[in-house]
Amino acid sequence: MPCPACRSVNEEEFTAEMNIHFRGLANIDNPGVLVFPNLLVCLDCGCSRFSTPAAQLSELARAARAEAPFPGRSDAILFRPRIRLEA
Repeated sequence: MPCPACRSVNEEEFTAEMNIHFRGLANIDNPGVLVFPNLLVCLDCGCSRFSTPAAQLSELARAARAEAPFPGRSDAILFRPRIRLEA
């Protein structure tokens, strides 16, 4: 599948280690969830994508329900505009 940003097929898969944290001061002591996804990186534009493995996804969902990091909405998904940094 070509890169969604530039349509290049020059992509490689890498292993990654991520620590996903919950937002807000209420979660300052929450260590987050350690995730080891496969990361697909476009070698032309740098666009990267990954899927959260099922075990860590259920851990994130359980922690989100318990902590409710977004007041009143434990299932909120926030979309932010992408900012492109120029070299």
